[in-house]
Amino acid sequence: MPTPDRNSERDVSQAFIQKARELIRGEYLPKIERCVEGLTDAQVWWRPNAESNSVGNLLLHISGNARQWIVCGLGGATDERQRQTEFDERRILPRDELLRTLRTTVADVDDVLARFDPALLLDNYRIQGTQASALEAIFHVTEHFSMHTGQIILLTKTLTARDMHFYDL
Repeated sequence: MPTPDRNSERDVSQAFIQKARELIRGEYLPKIERCVEGLTDAQVWWRPNAESNSVGNLLLHISGNARQWIVCGLGGATDERQRQTEFDERRILPRDELLRTLRTTVADVDDVLARFDPALLLDNYRIQGTQASALEAIFHVTEHFSMHTGQIILLTKTLTARDMHFYDL
């Protein structure tokens, strides 16, 4: 009896999308939450110098990026992102508000990816003024989340001088 082709294009596409969902929802978000929950509102907005971003700016930025590329780009929602405002924000917005926004974005991203047809992974979409395949968009958001999660971890450790115990999550 022949075995099913576990490397079929559809299987690989589904596995790729599923892994992106797991990383964003189950790996990066919990680490960010642990970091932000251990900071004060003032610490969330601290920056080492004028050219650097605060944790707050990074939270706004990853929310905006993921929403633009996945929720709007692949999911078809209206793109109203004003990217530069994510970096320009200097008010001390409450960390709970920032986490609520990020959690909502991650839930929306996860919903779009859960419904996304793997057969469309190589189709092109207009995102942030460029053409990108769905594969590129999902990969971009996943690696972008990872990069900024690392920055948030570094800033948190710098501010608190604590081990974050991520493997206790």
